[in-house]
Amino acid sequence: MENLQIKRAGVQDAEAILNLQKLAYLSEAEIYNNDSIPPLTQTLEEIRVEFDHQIFLKALINERIVGSVRAYETTGTCHIGRLVVHPGFQNMGIGSRLMNKIEAIFENAKRFQLFTGDNSERNLYLYQKLGYREFQRQKFQENLVLVYLQKDTKLT
Repeated sequence: MENLQIKRAGVQDAEAILNLQKLAYLSEAEIYNNDSIPPLTQTLEEIRVEFDHQIFLKALINERIVGSVRAYETTGTCHIGRLVVHPGFQNMGIGSRLMNKIEAIFENAKRFQLFTGDNSERNLYLYQKLGYREFQRQKFQENLVLVYLQKDTKLT
């Protein structure tokens, strides 16, 4: 995808990223029959606060935000969250490109960690393809078990 650009997002992008996040997570809500998952209930003010301590990336096609991911690092671990790609642009490599770019930004981290739902087969496939391995499961809600995945870097 030659016209895809990945750039650092700023707080001015918060509303567009939140709208995209809510659109992208509708499929997750359907999988779990639960429309109260945190990505769908997050407020604009909450996401703006996240810009204070996380790095956000945005994927752009013709200046339109079609994907996003965010991350922060603590004690050598980069925590990656909310990888989203517009439903009309999925399966085009945008998620992989966002993941590769966020990992490059945190190149000094010893490991990368993220989580997804146990029934989110497409997410699990992508993360495993990118080298992530499951290390923990935790029941989050009645019909939602979170799968925690980790990827060690060559620095460890």
